[in-house]
Amino acid sequence: MNGVASVDVTILHNPRCSKSRASLELVPDAHVVKYLDEPLDREAVLQLLAELEDSPSDLVRRDPLFHELGLTNADVESAEQVADLLSAHPQLMERPVIIRGNAAIIGRPTERIAAFLAD
Repeated sequence: MNGVASVDVTILHNPRCSKSRASLELVPDAHVVKYLDEPLDREAVLQLLAELEDSPSDLVRRDPLFHELGLTNADVESAEQVADLLSAHPQLMERPVIIRGNAAIIGRPTERIAAFLAD
C-alpha cells in the first residue's frame, strides 16, 4: 500500500484496532496519539468535535461497555454529551480519527482517509 503525504496529520490511534493500524500504513509519517494512553480531556474532545466532519454521535462506539453503562443513542446526541462521555471513557471513542489542520474525520472505512488527505 502506498503512503499518503501527511503534512501536519495527527492520528488518534488504538494499536489493538485493525482499522487504526491500517491508517498508519496509509499515513506512515503522521503524528500518532495513543488516546488510551493520553486521553483527551473534555475541552480537547469538544475541540475535536468542532473540527469533525462526522456527527458527534458517530465518534462514540456502541460496544459492550456502551451498553454496560446503560447508555442509549439519546445519551450521545450532542457534542456536550459526547465530550462528557469520552473524557470519562476514552475507550468508547471510535477510531481511528484523522486530523489535518482544522478538520477531522473518523477513518472508517479506511478509504475515507485518502480522500480526506487529497483535498
